[in-house]
Amino acid sequence: MATSRLLVNYPEPYRSQILDYLFKPNFGASLHILKVEIGGDGQTTDGTEPSHMHYALDENYFRGYEWWLMKEAKKRNPNITLMGLPWSFPGWLGKGFNWPYVNLQLTAYYVVTWIEGAKYYHDLDIDYIGIWNERSFDINYIKVLRRMLNYQGLQHVKIIASDNLWEPISASMLLDSELMKVIDVIGAHYPGTHTVKDARLTKKKLWSSEDFSTLNNDVGAGCWGRILNQNYINGYMTSTIAWNLVASYYDQLPYGRSGLMTAQEPWSGHYVVEAPIWITAHTTQFTQPGWYYLKTVGHLEKGGSYAALTDGLGNLTIIVETMSHRHSVCIRPHLPYFNVSRQFATFVLKGSFSEIPEMQVWYTKLGKAPERVIFKQLDSLWLLDSGGRFTLELGEDELFTVTTLTTGSKGSYPLPPKSKPFPRVYKDDFNVDYPFFSEAPNFADQTGVFEYFMNVEDPGEHRFTLRQVLNQRPITWAADAFNTISVIGDYEWSNVTIKCDVYIETLEKGGVFIAGRVNKGGILIRSARGIFFWIFANGTYRVTGDLAGWVIYALGPAEVIAQEWYTLTLTIKGPLVSGMLNGKSLWTDLHVSFPENGWAAIGTQSFQFAQFDNFHVEAMP
Repeated sequence: MATSRLLVNYPEPYRSQILDYLFKPNFGASLHILKVEIGGDGQTTDGTEPSHMHYALDENYFRGYEWWLMKEAKKRNPNITLMGLPWSFPGWLGKGFNWPYVNLQLTAYYVVTWIEGAKYYHDLDIDYIGIWNERSFDINYIKVLRRMLNYQGLQHVKIIASDNLWEPISASMLLDSELMKVIDVIGAHYPGTHTVKDARLTKKKLWSSEDFSTLNNDVGAGCWGRILNQNYINGYMTSTIAWNLVASYYDQLPYGRSGLMTAQEPWSGHYVVEAPIWITAHTTQFTQPGWYYLKTVGHLEKGGSYAALTDGLGNLTIIVETMSHRHSVCIRPHLPYFNVSRQFATFVLKGSFSEIPEMQVWYTKLGKAPERVIFKQLDSLWLLDSGGRFTLELGEDELFTVTTLTTGSKGSYPLPPKSKPFPRVYKDDFNVDYPFFSEAPNFADQTGVFEYFMNVEDPGEHRFTLRQVLNQRPITWAADAFNTISVIGDYEWSNVTIKCDVYIETLEKGGVFIAGRVNKGGILIRSARGIFFWIFANGTYRVTGDLAGWVIYALGPAEVIAQEWYTLTLTIKGPLVSGMLNGKSLWTDLHVSFPENGWAAIGTQSFQFAQFDNFHVEAMP
């Protein structure tokens, strides 16, 4: 998904602060579960994540940032549940087909190596493993995966399927006793708080294994507050996982700011603790995995809902939400209209709960100031003389947590630095001997994988470079481009000079580009427009207005061959574009009027090896 791509580049202490807001118990969101992508080299919404096995005989368990993210989560909460799920797969698994089930044993082996690598190299125990995100499942593959997990001593790893719809996986389980046995959890995406009969008949755990996906403003917070309660009340779902964890990707990529909080400026250190963090805390700080819902949950008479959970040891937490329709519309699915109005709700604690003397109260009111209140502790409720009875006055768009737990807190840090645009002058020579992460800071791969590379045979200027390392199209989840591309910078850039050293490794049909004003990314990358300056190993250059190369502005001969270093310079000022090769002009004053702004980028003609060095961009007023 690449939605945490920019987080790893944050300077300290801001990076640790962000992680605390997400994972530290009784501080912020206090998350109970972390679901990560098993990087498969393909575009999976907002970028690509590298696979641990680009090729059949290639294994590297230090690529990307997912290992790091899981370790940081575990460091803060040793009890956090870890889950892995493939979106795309490296191309070699498909043997020429865009399909991961060509060889069931091979794909299962690939997934199991990721689980084993997490343990061996990072001491991470993966708790749940998925099949293929929002795509077809193969019944026989699921059975093969279970057998291989067991054979490798990974009986503790549970299988969740199918991360798409309730059907047809639940119907298949009811018809196949072996499939029923090997699947531990049925996970559905964006269920709209409802399940189906077949899913309930399986008696398996039911999870909303991807939900939310909504702008993290107050409406998004209302969406999240409503479904956290009602996914169980309406659909018996005992886990709800938000996509995405943190909006740490360029804002203009698809689903910008659809994370629980926002951290998309590593160059400034600025981040925003958005309302969904505290909406999460209303549940996560006052319950834990292993708690169970009481039967007395349901809807309020004048709109809203209430859920009650206990640890079976005397603790009780009640979460009440009154989110209005206009303040809780999620991005999907359609939300039928409903009405919420002011009301009084009386709760009576019975049985062993009737002896509870005191309960803590936490309160949120979404909306505009001055009424807006976010995760505030109110006065305690004293119940000794009330017979376990208390009444709440409920308005619209409110959230109450009433609990016996006294450990809740609204964690805080000093305000982070103020927001700043991406630096107008940016350079990277990629001279990192032992990189902590495989990707260069701030580059966001959209198709292909660009990694730090060391030229062992080159002790000179280009010993350390950035290399595009895929030579085969992955098994795609989205509409990956046929070219590889990594974007960087400020989407508002219009007048820029981009300079980069490039090296074509492929002798035949090799080509590389630098680009400016790139206007699309993520799952829309194939239709990206911009100004692309290409050189090819056959001794030609080309200027195109799109990544696919259909809009050609200029072309001609250039003194270029493969396996030699060249310096490309692209200057864009207003409608005029010029380009240089090794400091000599190839063309000048080419007239281009669209698009008016966008990112800078580097890339290759197709899935082919190429290197980049001494990247330099300068934006002009």
